[in-house]
Amino acid sequence: MSLTITALYSGLFILLLLALAANVVRNRLSGHVSLGDGGNPSLQKAVRAHGNATEYVPIVLIGLAVLENLGTSATLLHLYGSGLFIGRLLHAWGLARPSTVNLGRQSGIVITWVVMLTMGLQLIWRSLVH
Repeated sequence: MSLTITALYSGLFILLLLALAANVVRNRLSGHVSLGDGGNPSLQKAVRAHGNATEYVPIVLIGLAVLENLGTSATLLHLYGSGLFIGRLLHAWGLARPSTVNLGRQSGIVITWVVMLTMGLQLIWRSLVH
């Protein structure tokens, strides 16, 4: 069993999560906040961008690994992985914008949910036909 596609996206998401965590730390240091968000709007956005990624990424990577193990086509696996990656980037970028509701954030979550819905349905289907 080789999970090279899952390994690629795991690596990309590790780097993304590290960048988002570093942004939280940067905002904490500049705002002199040790714990929580101190009511600082920039820190609140950084914390949510990191938190949102940590809420969605792990389960999708598990699904990606299961689908790869089941022999799903590389093209479909890359669509899922890149779709989620683009969705999470857009969402994080959107949260960093001055407006709390914007196209980046909205499109990021829609892409994330479409990937999750499609993967979830495929996983259920594969479990029923095998």
